[in-house]
Amino acid sequence: MSRRIVVTGTDTGVGKTVFSAGLAHLLGAKYWKPIQAGLEGETDTQLVARLGNLSADRIVPELYRLRTPASPHYSAEIDGVRIDVESFHVPETEALPLIIEGAGGLMVPLNKGTLYIDVLERWQLPVVLCASTALGTINHSLLSLEALRHRQIRVLGIAFIGERNAETISAICEIGRVRWLGRLPWVFPLTADTLQTAFTASFVRDDFLIS
Repeated sequence: MSRRIVVTGTDTGVGKTVFSAGLAHLLGAKYWKPIQAGLEGETDTQLVARLGNLSADRIVPELYRLRTPASPHYSAEIDGVRIDVESFHVPETEALPLIIEGAGGLMVPLNKGTLYIDVLERWQLPVVLCASTALGTINHSLLSLEALRHRQIRVLGIAFIGERNAETISAICEIGRVRWLGRLPWVFPLTADTLQTAFTASFVRDDFLIS
């Protein structure tokens, strides 16, 4: 079975989509975001395809494409649909790895009775947690790690995104007993080439290979 990794974040907007693009390129993986909430402008899947230089055959289509950029349960309500979590079957990707990007943080509701972490618990796939290096990240990161471990979800490691903050990173890794995978700095301008250069300098491919 091919390697499958879930990329989640401590919050919305920490940079997990850009991270997913870099990781998909680094691993030569396919990419899947089951739920896209917000269709105006470039979607997350389109952004990953562009920044990761992913061909169309390396993109798995979304299960739900919702118009409003909001929590999936609310965006679906506005669109008049209900997200059926029983339809969340991880695609088979033959020999290629698969990067699965979640929506928002772990406790984002998908419908009135299901959180995203409920789906991750059912899948039992290894998770990479993306965290900001900004103020407040220690609390958000430790809470996320505790929630994942409470559900017995394997944490492959934590990836930081943002400015250098050695003390904060050290505190999270030591207190949270989590493996540090690397830190992706803000990339300007953000293009496929600049992202791939920064990602290769920040992360080691073998750290994501699951034994």
